[in-house]
Order: sequence, then structure tokens, then C-alpha cells
Amino acid sequence: MSVHEDEAPVTVLDPEEPDAPPPAPAPAPALVPEAPRVPKDRRVLRAVLRWTAAVTVFAAVGAASAYGIARMERTDVPGLATASDGRWDYPTLTRPPLPSGSPGPFAEDNPAGTHHADLRALLLPAPEGATENKALRGDDGWLATEDFLAQFPDKAHRKELGQKLVDHGLRHIAARGWTTEDGTETRLYLLRFGTAAVVDELTPGGIAPYGGPAYPVRGDGTSGFDEKFAEIEKPPNVTRYAYAETKPYGARQVRHAYLTAGDVLALVVQSRKGAALAVPFRQTVTLQSQLLA
Repeated sequence: MSVHEDEAPVTVLDPEEPDAPPPAPAPAPALVPEAPRVPKDRRVLRAVLRWTAAVTVFAAVGAASAYGIARMERTDVPGLATASDGRWDYPTLTRPPLPSGSPGPFAEDNPAGTHHADLRALLLPAPEGATENKALRGDDGWLATEDFLAQFPDKAHRKELGQKLVDHGLRHIAARGWTTEDGTETRLYLLRFGTAAVVDELTPGGIAPYGGPAYPVRGDGTSGFDEKFAEIEKPPNVTRYAYAETKPYGARQVRHAYLTAGDVLALVVQSRKGAALAVPFRQTVTLQSQLLA
């Protein structure tokens, strides 16, 4: 019979010696308690719980990071910072209400293209941080014709253009201007006439031919047609003639554009020491166009 290592040795008695006294029992070996075996499924469960907790922690950290980035400006995120493209921060634009029963300037029942809204309310507001040019407000928001003509340096041009405005029935001029922190000066003029047909007759050939402006605004050089601006999409019902002063120019470069929209002829002028930047100029012209469209 085999003996297990866990059991005490057993003495076999000789059958020929029945009266022999039985041997004294050997002391039992000390028993070391064996740790209870954990079922395999419980070990797996604990491992799963540990991994689940780790994944939860990482998910929470990731979600918190994503939330933080979502609430940050792009320029605040390392590695994602982008330089400003030069656009200004304008307030939200809202067209002024029309008088009750009046059609819009491009409605089918308004063949004259009349803007029935207050012309002064159609001026683009100044961007954030700009300093207003209060001299352009005029009396009650209406600018005198001679003040509008003062921006044209040539005396003969002022006289000729002034006469054209009279001949074409100029009614009002609303104006606004400002200077931004980088020194860019902006001037906006809205000229209202009797009908859209009058504006169309006055502008392309008389004031804004393709090759260059008929009456250059203040500047030391010659202005040419802005070919790149002409490629940019414009609002419907608005015609745009944009010019930029070409090199060599003086201490300040000038950019300006004429806009026709129904019975309104608009002039946008920007100048800046060194160079008048294209982005804020095009932004300003586009937004003013949208208010008139």
C-alpha cells in the first residue's frame, strides 16, 4: 500500500506475535492551513473591474480635456494658435425696418429701386475699438454736399462732380467715419437719388469707369481697378467698382469703392500709413453692400 506524504507512517503487526503491545502513536505533523482557492471566475471578475476602473478614469480625463478645449478660443490652444486674418469685429448687422406698407428696394412693385428705410440707418456701424469721426455726422446725420466734395483734391474735379450731382438730382448724403487702432481711417458716404436708373447712368461712365476712378480721392498716387476684389462674390442687386492706389504712393495708401444699389450710390474710402490693408477694406465694402442689398 502506498503512503501519502501527508499521512503518518503506519506499522504493520506480525501475525505470529498477537500479544505484542501496540506501538505508541507517532506525533502528528504540524498542519499549515492552506489558503482557500479563489474560484477562477472571481479572479477574472476582479481583473475586469480593475480595467474598467482604469478606462473610466482615462475617459473622464479625456472628456474633461475635450470640454476644456471646446470652451477655449482656438488661439488659446497650444499647437492650434492661428494669427488673425485682419478682419475687424463688427456688431451684428440688422437692416432698419421699412415704413408700414413700403416695399423693399428690389421688390417687383418698386421699379424705381427706392430705399424707403432711413438712409442714415443703412450706414455700416463702426467696428469694435474704433474711434468715431464725429465731423461726418453733419446736421441731424445729413452731410453737406461741399463736405463730401472736400475729399477730392483737385478743384476742377470738385466743381465738375458737384455739378453732376446737382444735374442728377442728389437728395441726401448720409456719412459715417472712424479710425481703428492700427491707424486705418474709414469714411462711408451714402448718396440718395430719385431712381435707380439715375444712379446707373451716373456711375459706370461718369464716376467709376473700369480703368480707374474719374475723380481720385485724396492720395499721392494713381488708383487702378482692384482686379482681385472683382473676383470676390458680391451680394445680389449691388454693383461694385473697387480701386487701390498703386505704387509709388506717398505716406498713406488709399483704397476706395463705389457701390450702386437701387437709388443709392455709396462710396467707401480707407487709407492707412504705409499701406491700406486689403482684408478690412474688402470686409467693410462687403458688409456695407449687404445692408443696401
